[in-house]
Amino acid sequence: MFGYVAGLPAFLAYFVLGLVLYGLFAWIYTTLTPQKEIQLIRAGNTAAVIAFLGAILGFSLPLASAAANSVSVFDFILWSIIGLLAQLLAFVIASKTMTGLHQRITDGEIAAGLWGGGIALAVGILNAACMTY
Repeated sequence: MFGYVAGLPAFLAYFVLGLVLYGLFAWIYTTLTPQKEIQLIRAGNTAAVIAFLGAILGFSLPLASAAANSVSVFDFILWSIIGLLAQLLAFVIASKTMTGLHQRITDGEIAAGLWGGGIALAVGILNAACMTY
């Protein structure tokens, strides 16, 4: 019986740490981006939901890859930080390739939300694939 749950402490450590890293990512991302994602989402702005959800999913993929491939909790944290930085880069890329992205998201333009969220997801997929060392 105990052999089946031998990995439970490691699972709990990585899972709880992953949830903390999600929170940290959301806080840093919403602090650094010009639009007020949480306010916009609460107001029903679909473009903001799409863009922010794309960023969360774009961070989830490398976070999952880091959890699956890391050799220690420190390694997991380090690669998660790299995933966070890649998502910030994704926002910069999306902003540079669509004029006025943050204002367009604030104005509720679905195309802008899809663009920002899509770029974030694409960068997250690449980032996660590169973490399979």
